[in-house]
Amino acid sequence: MITLLTRQDMAKVFTMAEAVQAAKDALALYSAGDTDIPLRANLPVPAHNGSALYMYGYAPGASALGVKIVSVYPDNPKRGLPSVPATMVLMDDSTGAVCSVMDGTYLTRVRTGAVAGAATDLLARRDSRVFALFGAGGQAEGQLEAVLTVRDIELAKVYCRTFEKAEAFARAMSEKFSGRFNTKIVAVHSPEEAIADADVITAATTAASPVFDGRLLKPGAHVNGIGSFTYDMVEIDSYTLTHAGKVYADTLEGVLGEAGDILQPIDRGEYSKDRMTGELGQLINGAAPSRENDSEITFFKSVGSAVLDLVAARRIYAKAKEMGIGLKVEM
Repeated sequence: MITLLTRQDMAKVFTMAEAVQAAKDALALYSAGDTDIPLRANLPVPAHNGSALYMYGYAPGASALGVKIVSVYPDNPKRGLPSVPATMVLMDDSTGAVCSVMDGTYLTRVRTGAVAGAATDLLARRDSRVFALFGAGGQAEGQLEAVLTVRDIELAKVYCRTFEKAEAFARAMSEKFSGRFNTKIVAVHSPEEAIADADVITAATTAASPVFDGRLLKPGAHVNGIGSFTYDMVEIDSYTLTHAGKVYADTLEGVLGEAGDILQPIDRGEYSKDRMTGELGQLINGAAPSRENDSEITFFKSVGSAVLDLVAARRIYAKAKEMGIGLKVEM
């Protein structure tokens, strides 16, 4: 019997706070060596300006086994489709049988927001009140919700290349989160306006060049680099990287294998991999240091990992099963 879960089903059973905890637990398991997570397979589809990715693995401690099939097609919104369509296939690790198929696009949005939320919770100053979000695409809502979940943000500023898009997103999120968060959400006209006085900055774009000038960062700011996942994609400038007091990865293997934000400065001789502080899971496990003072800039780089999908998907499935939610089918 396979349980099919739509995004509506998943939203009913899984909160962002639960997703943030799942991200922490997943990265802790990964950094402790308690998972088998091969580097994802990335198959370019240049004829259609896309990429197909296969993210699979096993986390025994979470009884999480499966594969997420995810594509990145930046031109899809022009067709009325999500830019990152995906499907998650979860398996019963005791039998190898598929036990659930769920909306991988929604899962990606939630767990990608959650991992930035986890980093923000662990690294951002407790008195953080101003948030800057770069990008108003498919990942933006999860990024916003996650940071608002872990910090009492009073002002969230949204910037993207098209002001009207940022404005529409800010208006929609103001309506959606009204009564839940005491946050003013506004669109801004420039990167400089976005990061002015920002305590937390998240970039979730497909940019090929830095989206803001790191020299303008407020002392003590925390930065999440979330969108770029190939060598040619760069959201965060080398100044931010080289002047951050602590630099963390979701997985060092992934970041040092794929992230242009890190690899390009290394190739230019501006940075070296041994300057990385470590993985976020190592911080959670007490094997890497945390922020040392309120003026230190911290930087978290994520390229994504199947372990995040697996642990979140397993918990979503378990809760859906407990609550009797989802369509059960025989194959």
